Amino acid sequence: MVEQQQSQEPQSAATAVRQSIVVRAPQERAFAIFTERMGSWWPLDNYALGTQPVVDAVVEPRAGGRWYERSEDGSEVDWGRVVAWEPPDRVVLTWELSADFRPDPRIQTEVELRFSPDGAHRTRVELEHRGLEAYGERTAEMRETYGSDGGWAGLLRAYAATAESGA
Repeated sequence: MVEQQQSQEPQSAATAVRQSIVVRAPQERAFAIFTERMGSWWPLDNYALGTQPVVDAVVEPRAGGRWYERSEDGSEVDWGRVVAWEPPDRVVLTWELSADFRPDPRIQTEVELRFSPDGAHRTRVELEHRGLEAYGERTAEMRETYGSDGGWAGLLRAYAATAESGA
C-alpha cells in the first residue's frame, strides 16, 4: 500500500511528495534492498538517462557518495549524491535532474527515506521528495509526476515486491 500525504504547510513543505509503504521484510533487509540492490528493482529499461543500455543503479554507501546509473559499456551518469547515510534507519539523496530528466547539478532536490520496524519482519518505508520549488515554473508539474504511479508510488511498489520476494 502506497500512501500519499498532503497537508497545509509552508510552500517548501507543501510542494514535497510524501509516500509510504509497508514492506514484508526486516528493517536491515529493507534498507539493503533499497540502497545496495537498487538495480534489481528500479525499472532501468524505462527510467534511465544514459544512451547505452543501463545495467545498474548504484548508491555509494557513505555520506558524500554518488548516486548514479552504470551502462553496459561502463559509462556512468550521475543522478545525485548521498547526503546522509544512517543504516538501517535513514538515507538522504540529492536528486540532480532537470524537469526534462537530464542531469543538472544546479537542480538539487532531496529524497529522504526512513526505515522503521513495523511489527515482526515488517518495515515501514517513508519517502519524502522535497525542494521541488527548484523546478521554478514547473514545480506543480514535477510534484504531480513524482507523486504519481509513474513516479515514486510505482517505484516503491516495485521495490517492495523485490524486498518481499526473498531474492
